[in-house]
Amino acid sequence: MQIRIARIYQQPADLTGYRVLVDRLWPRGISKEKAHLDQWLKEVAPSNELRKWFAHDPAKFADFKVRYQAELADNPAYQTLQDLAHQHELLILLYGAKDERHNQAVILQEKLQADVENTAN
Repeated sequence: MQIRIARIYQQPADLTGYRVLVDRLWPRGISKEKAHLDQWLKEVAPSNELRKWFAHDPAKFADFKVRYQAELADNPAYQTLQDLAHQHELLILLYGAKDERHNQAVILQEKLQADVENTAN
């Protein structure tokens, strides 16, 4: 099982894998057809309050990560994402942020990979 992240604005190299959009808001300028989504799991995204506080500021990323992981602990949508990771050989988490290193998909990938490996052992 593999978990990857990809920016939704990039044309997919191939369409293998189960593609899940993990943004609360639909990405501007992307049609449903162009997104090639299998699922939009907006409930797993950071809360509106946290998203607005973070405002994609790399200086806030460490605090954002801690706060977001705290939100995920009580979020049933995160369990849905874990279930998807167990059901699919390749899970692709899609996001719209321009910053490829400081966004919620990076945190989700890291946490999900660790959690899935822990349940497998």
